[in-house]
Amino acid sequence: MTIHCAMLPDGRRLHLQHGPIDLVIEAWGEPAEVGTAYGQAAACFQHVLHSLVAELPVLRQAIGSSKPTLRDPVAQHMLEACWPYRADFITPMAAVAGAVADHVLAALLAGRRLRKAYVNNGGDIAIHLTPGEFFDCGLVADLALPRLFGKMHITSEWGVGGLATSGAATKGNGGRSFSFGIADSVTVLAINAAAADAAASMIANAVDLPAHPSIDRQPASAQDPDSDLGARLVTMKVPPLGDVEIEAALARGLVLAEELRQRGLIEAAVLTLQGQLKICGAEQQLLSAA
Repeated sequence: MTIHCAMLPDGRRLHLQHGPIDLVIEAWGEPAEVGTAYGQAAACFQHVLHSLVAELPVLRQAIGSSKPTLRDPVAQHMLEACWPYRADFITPMAAVAGAVADHVLAALLAGRRLRKAYVNNGGDIAIHLTPGEFFDCGLVADLALPRLFGKMHITSEWGVGGLATSGAATKGNGGRSFSFGIADSVTVLAINAAAADAAASMIANAVDLPAHPSIDRQPASAQDPDSDLGARLVTMKVPPLGDVEIEAALARGLVLAEELRQRGLIEAAVLTLQGQLKICGAEQQLLSAA
């Protein structure tokens, strides 16, 4: 697979793509600093996919009570992000997109003076903000209805270094991950993108109506033979739900989100299902009208 590296037509953003990894990068600072930073990110990116592929046999296994040995720094970061959830089923692949974004952001920043920057890996975003800077991000709850559900305003004071989104709709409508739950989307803000990625997966799994007879669930392996989820049932289609059902499903996810926030694993989360939402943490600052 050929590695693609080019500036986008706006002349401000760098596009890096290799196999399933597709990054959009933007940095703010002196032009020479930004140019050097982009070169550093591109150089780092040359080795990311090949190094991860070498670790896949371990990364696709469920995390147990002891940590496996991993050599690749991205793989190690994935494991660390997922480790807090080892009491439930999770594999390090739950944090792969966020971990790649974090890794490339670190290379972008190394030795550089940048006011702010982000690395967007398919919606899982690593963020760098110096004091006084901010990052605005639109929330699309359902990829089948590509409209802004709201806007998130992230300031440097929060200490947020990444955000990630997971949910049943993200796979069924063109996204890259399966979910055990029924959320249209769960967007999490955390200390870095890998931590947000792992937490978003777990909270999205928790947004559910386990006994609902009309929710279509299929073995993950039947949809993707290489899925790290094996034959476990994942959500393929959710019928229209009543308000009480939606409230019940979102409430299950909100309980877990609040637990993770209390444990310091996330800063905030936005959970959506069929036009309704719940917010965990910093409600007034987090989401504004589109």
